Amino acid sequence: MGVGLLFCTLHVPVPLTEVVEPIDFEDYLSTHPPAAEPGPLRELIEFPSDDIELVLEPKECRTLENTLPDEEILDLRVRDALGVYTDDWLIVHRKYQRFSTIYNANISEKLRERQKGLTKQTFELDEVVDDRSSQDEQDLKRRSVSLDDTPRGSWASSIFDLKNSTADNLLPSLLDRTAVDDIDRRNQEQRKDNRLPELLSLFPAPDEDEAIERCTIPEVPKEHLGQRIMVKCLSLKFEIEIEPIFGSLALYDVKEKKKISETFYFDLNSDQMKTMLRPHSPHTAISTMSRSAIFSITYPSPEIFLVIRLEKVLQQGDIGECCEPYMVMKESDSTKHKEKVEKLRCQAEQYCTRLGKYRMPFAWTAIHLMNIVSSAGSLDRGDSDSESERKGTWTERKRKTFERMSVGEELCSFTSFRPATLTVTNFFKQEGDRLRDEDLYKFLADMRRPSSVLRRLRPVTAQLKIDISPVPDSPPYCLSPELLHVKPYPDLRIRPTKEVLEFPAREVYIPYTTYRNLLYVYPHNLNFSSRQGSVRNITVKVQFMCGEDPSQAMPVIFGKSSCAEFYKEAYTPVIYHSKSPEFYEEIKMKIPANLTENHHLLFTFYHISCQQKQNTPLETPVGYTWIPLMQHGRLRTGVFSLPVSIEKPPPSYSVLTPDVQLPGMKWVDNHKGVFTVGVTAASSVHTQDAHLDKFFTLVHVLEEYSFPLRLKDVIITENNVESELKSSITQLKCANLETTVCFIHHILNKLILLIVHPPVIGGQMVNLGRAAFEAMALIVNQIHKNLDGNQDQHGRNSLLASYVHYCFHLPSFDPGLHGGSPPYGGPIQYATLSRATGRPSSLNLSRSKSISNSNPDLATTPHSPDEEVQKIIGNKLLHEELALQWVVSTSSVREAALQQAWFFFQLMVKSMTHHLYLTEKLDTPRKMRFPDRFVDDISALVGAISVDISSRAHKDVELMERLNANLAFFLNDLLSLMDRGFVFSLIRTYCKQATQNPNSLISLRMDFLRIVCSHEHYVTLNLPCSALSPPASPSPSICSATSQSSAFSSHVQDLRISNMFELSVPFRQQHFLAGLQLTELALILEPDGEGVFFLHKKAISSIHNLLCSHDTDPRYTDPEVRAQIAQLYLPLIGIVMESLPQLYDFTESHIPRVRHASAPTSDDIDLENGNMISQSVAMAIAGSPLPHYKVSAFQLPATARQYSSLSAESSRNLLICFLWVLKNANEDDLEKWFSDLPVLQINRLLELLYLCVSCFEYKGKKAFERINSLTFKKSQDMKARLEEAILGTIGARQEMVRRCRERSPYGNQENVRWRKNVTHWKQNTDKVDKTKAEMEQESLVDGNLATEVMLVVLDTLEIIVKTVMLSETKDSILGGVLRVLLHSLACNQSALFLQHCFATQRALVFKYPEMLFEEDTELCADLCLRLLRHCSSSVGSVRGHASASLYLLMRQNFEIGNNFARVKMQVTMSLSSLVGTSQNFNEEYLRRSLKTILTYAEEDLDLRDSTFPEQVQDLVFNLHMILTDTVKMKEHQEDPEMLIDLMYRIAKGYQSSPDLRLTWLHNMAGKHSDRGNHAEAAQCLVHSAALVAEYLNMLEDCRYLPVGCVTFQSISSNVLEESAVSDDILSPDEEGICAGKYFTESGLIGLLEQAAASFTMGSMYEAVNEVYKLLIPIHEANRDFKKLSVLHGKLQDAFNKINNQLSQRMFGTYFRVGFYGCKFGDLDEQEFVYKEPSITKLAEISHRLEEFYAERFGDEMIEIIKDSNPVDKAKLDPNKAYIQITYVEPFFDTYELKDRVTYFDKNYNLRTFMFCTPFTLDGRAHGDLHEQYKRKTILTTSHAFPYIKTRINVIQKEEIILIPIEVAIEDMQKKTQELAFATHQDPADAKMLQMVLQGCVGTTVNQGPLEVAQVFLADIPDDPKLFRHHNKLRLCFKDFTKRCEDALRKNKTLIGPDQKEYHRELERNYHRLKEALNPLIHRKIPQLYKPVVSPTSQRYCPGVW
Repeated sequence: MGVGLLFCTLHVPVPLTEVVEPIDFEDYLSTHPPAAEPGPLRELIEFPSDDIELVLEPKECRTLENTLPDEEILDLRVRDALGVYTDDWLIVHRKYQRFSTIYNANISEKLRERQKGLTKQTFELDEVVDDRSSQDEQDLKRRSVSLDDTPRGSWASSIFDLKNSTADNLLPSLLDRTAVDDIDRRNQEQRKDNRLPELLSLFPAPDEDEAIERCTIPEVPKEHLGQRIMVKCLSLKFEIEIEPIFGSLALYDVKEKKKISETFYFDLNSDQMKTMLRPHSPHTAISTMSRSAIFSITYPSPEIFLVIRLEKVLQQGDIGECCEPYMVMKESDSTKHKEKVEKLRCQAEQYCTRLGKYRMPFAWTAIHLMNIVSSAGSLDRGDSDSESERKGTWTERKRKTFERMSVGEELCSFTSFRPATLTVTNFFKQEGDRLRDEDLYKFLADMRRPSSVLRRLRPVTAQLKIDISPVPDSPPYCLSPELLHVKPYPDLRIRPTKEVLEFPAREVYIPYTTYRNLLYVYPHNLNFSSRQGSVRNITVKVQFMCGEDPSQAMPVIFGKSSCAEFYKEAYTPVIYHSKSPEFYEEIKMKIPANLTENHHLLFTFYHISCQQKQNTPLETPVGYTWIPLMQHGRLRTGVFSLPVSIEKPPPSYSVLTPDVQLPGMKWVDNHKGVFTVGVTAASSVHTQDAHLDKFFTLVHVLEEYSFPLRLKDVIITENNVESELKSSITQLKCANLETTVCFIHHILNKLILLIVHPPVIGGQMVNLGRAAFEAMALIVNQIHKNLDGNQDQHGRNSLLASYVHYCFHLPSFDPGLHGGSPPYGGPIQYATLSRATGRPSSLNLSRSKSISNSNPDLATTPHSPDEEVQKIIGNKLLHEELALQWVVSTSSVREAALQQAWFFFQLMVKSMTHHLYLTEKLDTPRKMRFPDRFVDDISALVGAISVDISSRAHKDVELMERLNANLAFFLNDLLSLMDRGFVFSLIRTYCKQATQNPNSLISLRMDFLRIVCSHEHYVTLNLPCSALSPPASPSPSICSATSQSSAFSSHVQDLRISNMFELSVPFRQQHFLAGLQLTELALILEPDGEGVFFLHKKAISSIHNLLCSHDTDPRYTDPEVRAQIAQLYLPLIGIVMESLPQLYDFTESHIPRVRHASAPTSDDIDLENGNMISQSVAMAIAGSPLPHYKVSAFQLPATARQYSSLSAESSRNLLICFLWVLKNANEDDLEKWFSDLPVLQINRLLELLYLCVSCFEYKGKKAFERINSLTFKKSQDMKARLEEAILGTIGARQEMVRRCRERSPYGNQENVRWRKNVTHWKQNTDKVDKTKAEMEQESLVDGNLATEVMLVVLDTLEIIVKTVMLSETKDSILGGVLRVLLHSLACNQSALFLQHCFATQRALVFKYPEMLFEEDTELCADLCLRLLRHCSSSVGSVRGHASASLYLLMRQNFEIGNNFARVKMQVTMSLSSLVGTSQNFNEEYLRRSLKTILTYAEEDLDLRDSTFPEQVQDLVFNLHMILTDTVKMKEHQEDPEMLIDLMYRIAKGYQSSPDLRLTWLHNMAGKHSDRGNHAEAAQCLVHSAALVAEYLNMLEDCRYLPVGCVTFQSISSNVLEESAVSDDILSPDEEGICAGKYFTESGLIGLLEQAAASFTMGSMYEAVNEVYKLLIPIHEANRDFKKLSVLHGKLQDAFNKINNQLSQRMFGTYFRVGFYGCKFGDLDEQEFVYKEPSITKLAEISHRLEEFYAERFGDEMIEIIKDSNPVDKAKLDPNKAYIQITYVEPFFDTYELKDRVTYFDKNYNLRTFMFCTPFTLDGRAHGDLHEQYKRKTILTTSHAFPYIKTRINVIQKEEIILIPIEVAIEDMQKKTQELAFATHQDPADAKMLQMVLQGCVGTTVNQGPLEVAQVFLADIPDDPKLFRHHNKLRLCFKDFTKRCEDALRKNKTLIGPDQKEYHRELERNYHRLKEALNPLIHRKIPQLYKPVVSPTSQRYCPGVW
């Protein structure tokens, strides 16, 4: 049964898939007055009174002066423009919205801020254990274990060590007997003390990719600036200085063939030169003295050039002549040309005086900007596709789109390059006939070529120094293009920098925000070739006239350099003697603010007389022409080809164009266009677009009611104005897009004005609402479609969003004017916005005053708006009109409005807010705020849009996504303004509409809810303080459910609790939004649901996000408030419990697991995710002692399907949400609910807690260093991303998506084209290489998170324990609780948590001891292991608590039965396993803990008189002994022999503890197997089996079982040591003894079978037979014929192998190893026999041991003794370590050889070994035959080989010294044996035989047989003792010769024909030898045949070791 199906019985069940009817919010609030006292809880009940305020924010101005025109009379256009540009921003401010996640992202930076000041948690994992000093370490290395005969180190010394060690601090009042309740209360207080209030501040922030609700506040509209560079002109020097030279700069884009900036003029002349022109410009304005300019470049391109032009004063002669002196004369030749220069200077002075106001072109050059940027080296720029851009503000993205043009231009950026200072030395002289821009572009293109034509020209040499650099943020002392002072401008007297106006190369789509009204005039060329008379040096005078009188020239022309600021006229440079001059001049003017049809540009053409002649005027006018600037309400711009009149134009010419043939006028060239001029305007007033101009003109006509008006061909009158206006509104969409965007604020303001105040024409109101709505929809849509780079994630165009947010306001008007048309005089007026009690005298609102609705003076709602307000409200309300028009709209208009629904939604919301504000309705009840018809319209609108979303979700994926989000934002806004119950009903309407379940719709629904729920008053909207009591019942009883109150009240109580914890109808009604969110999660996690990964992630992320926002919200810090909020999420606990099988299994860390409750049977299980939860884990957590829960308390009913599983990331997020609820919820409520849960659910909750412990375990600092930057994004999240793309949640290309969806549920990765902002491999926002400080901080946070999570788990466990007091199934539950505790103790935990955990564990054991001591051994064992582990902690406080817990455990066990055998046994076993397995185990700390336990026992007064202290002492000392041994084991990890010796000794120490001895024998077997010592491994197993047999025999006498160890003697003589300790010491039926699984018959069989297998691997097949002799009777007794069959089969194999491998088996090589030197410690003077693998050479073992000990002691400190003589210790260096290694062979007495027949016999059960050492009496090793002695050393070991270890102590040593004749006898016997063996070998081996023969009869053999005979048999010895030896040697020779003869005979049969000669030679040698030996052999000693005293060998035993 899913969570959602648990319902309250008093309500009609509503399935989760349906949306319940929400309660009427406003009614509920009015009928349920707040019960809470004023305070934090009271504030949850209703929105604050100051929730919404309207703020008037002054518009920021870049310049010190306002950009206003100088004139007082303004035309309507200017007035409108000023309204738009100077009005303050009106911002609707939701005061508390900063707390919602819409603007308050839970992002990492904020998290880091909140994580400051965390306490560092102490983790043993991170603690660096203080290393002992290096000296100690060295000692440690050298120390060796004492291996004397006692099984363990001295008991007394161990006690002494322990007693002298220091204990940790004892816990106060631990031994006091305290009441259970007091213990619990104290523990709880300590646990709750100093807890971190915000759990989620420690957890990673929610994934920003999921944050659908995130919005950025739109950027304030501001003036557009491109990338800016500053050019400073520093100096200009020529070779000769004779006259002033003037410069200008401008930017040109060759690619676009466009001048992209206005011209900047500079003057670098010396003062001396400037004085030459003083008469012409007496006054110099500071603005014209600028030498630096700031250029703006919107579209950087590699083709941009900075063009520098130079001009000089007009003089006689063409340009070439004037340039000549500069090209010829050099400064170095100044003396040579001195006179010439002086003459030139005089001429220049004359020209300056006479022609000073005229200029002529001189020279030019250009700088390729790309070279500057690239050579100066661009500074590092972030990759444009980086994450920062993706998450950056939308304007940043907009700016980047400007920066990023085409692939080639991507590299080009002028924002960050190193400043460069250039010296330009080459200028090109100007060509008089090539001055046009077209010529310039050709030159510039040519400049880039290597073989440039320009380079071949002779240059004008000069030095121009300029500085080019990027512009800093706010450069001081700048002038705007209008010459206004840009802030900052600290001192007006400083030489300014000019901002040069940009003429962007392409369109710039940014609305105008400042007043700009400039005109640029560009004379292009003039053709006077047909003009008669002296017309050659022509200049054009340009004037801006406001009338026809010459005095009406306006001073609006900007001055150039070193002159006045404004002029009334401007002159173009003169081309000498040219009748058809070309011009490059730019004349900049201000356009007046009251432009009329009389304003015009007047061009007068003059011939300039360069030579001073009598009666010749300086200027002769030779023609006139003009351009009227205003016609039909439009500014005239463009390129004009004008006819030129020879005479002055007649009166009234200015309203006509020169094209009109005026009577009586003479024209040059028959009225043809001979003068070409370009006029452009940079104006934010004049649109220069026909459609827009017509619209504005018509609106202005209506406003001024100025009929009739001629508009091109139409005359506008009252009759046709309506149709013309409607047509012009319709035509708005045809306007140029760039212009539309630039003037969008004007257009929208006008359209809104027409909707709100329909114009009155002829007394009739004209309704333009529909036309205006359509136009708005289409324009907004057009802007969106064309500017898609300018949108935020919800598809909102940033320009339009800024308009709504800042600029839009309800227009005001005064009905008293012109029949209802509104005035636009000055800024728009806001009456009463200040809301003061006395009405303001002026309607203008004072700046930046906050318009808040919380004014205390306005307690009462005014009955009716006063007239002033009425004026502002106007006739219609915009929001009502918009809703109406939208509802009734059809086809394309409706579609356009849907496309950009957000715009209309936001417009409506702002209009509603402004309206409520103006009518003072913000304080009225919400139901009375808006008329019913408007509410109905909204309802219809939302309903219709919901239908659209659900029906079109598959067709128009991207559009519906946007629409869905925008509708949600709209409803979110309405919750702040309208009746909230009504808005809830709208949400329900939507949800009901979107109930179908395709994943795309579910996803949309989740997004919708997430946005709605991101409301800042989300908590209040859920009525957190409402009681979920069933209706029509008494108020819920306060008493607990267990009290004896009336049945009804407890039933009500139960219902209330279940309603709170389940998604019941009351819960979903009263907590409407929370109910929807949780329902969504429950449905998506339903096991049968088709929930796909990305939906899981989405649903979980939504809840996580909400909880994060509650945690960060300063309004909700009070714990009571938190508890009320947590109440909204209580069903989450049940939901997570239900989804347990789907959670990622964090307990199995080695492989990714997903938890499944039962085996999936479907065939197509995904292997990666189909892994089952390990049974062991399930059992470990849930094992229940009750029979009917025994299987596993957590097993769910088996289902035959696989759960859709959650990824690790989603599981982790879900678990942290679950923990948040547990942490913050009311504990009493939790307790009541837990007590009602069935045991199955409680156990499930426990498993969930177990999982939490694993999931949030602290990983340690090291882990943070290792973590890759792609952390935690497992493959499942990759799937989630893929699905997101495919299922349309990110609107990837729809067609392709649909195909993918049809093909597979997850789609195909190759087919997805990712959008840039959805990266598949989500890079962590963090850098890969983190700094140390960052990693420190991460581990600090992770440590705190782990600690807090564990404490929450602990709190919950305590609540569960409270509820089970009376439960029948408490054993099952308590076992589960303890398992969770034990699991948490097994993980890495902080000291703080462990203290509380131990306290809880002590309380639990105190309350329920029977759980450990009567039931489950495993629990007790686990607990002992965990406690011991923490007893060895490096953290003192942890040790203290662990010791205390261990002591109390013993005490409790003792108090139950005056003995604590169980704890004793478990602790001992735990210690063994702990020290055997743990790598970082520290004995010193454990020793301190043991001492602490001892101290507790001594101080425990209650038990002082019992045997308890003594038993504790025994146990502690025993533990200490084990500790000492096992610690030494660690030191010898690298020394296999020493390690096995230690393990052996530890095992021996457990002689009285069979379980432990068995454990260690197993450990040894394992170690041997690892090293390939199979015989030794087998022996360990045989010993184990013998031990088991011994104890089984003690338990019961069983005929067919082995009778203890004795039975095993046939396998090994060593086995007797396993004899049982006598019964009085140990009884196998005592509690805790022989409890292991091996102490059973099947255990014994298993051990014997393992032993047999090991013997087989070691090729010891005879031993296999012996083992099976023990097994066969057992199987026979059990009638197990199958086993017998197998066993006999194995025996047959073994015997076959014995037969077949007779000569192939090799069992081992033995060496005697002696250690000498105090460095070896206890090994000093010890001798061992080492068993090495077969065929080990002496050099090999020698090298191994030498290398090993050299590493320990140092190369120079170790020495190998090469001989095998007895070692004299006095002769050794005491500082060195000596090792003597000798090869030894097994030695058998003669009687033994009768039994040891086979090779196996001679290599099994070996105890005696022998080696020989030759010597002479004078000390040499070797001498002549008569002086050669030999020492035979026989060693006896303590045990027989093979044994359970590979080296055994030598316990006895016997030496036999052979005199020379005895040595000879041995040698001859050996040779004889060799001959016999070679002769009788089968098959015969000729080579072997010949070799032996050669050694016996060959003549060349030194000290051969003949020499031996001659030395010892030539004479009869004098010493009678030697007679027998003499005789024995004689007989040996006799035998020897016979054997030689046999060998020769055999050889003869084996040789081929080629060896006959060799054989004959051998025979000859033999005969010679025989002849020589004969007399010696046959000489007998007569004395021998008389009785004599038996000769005594010098045989002695030097003693036993």
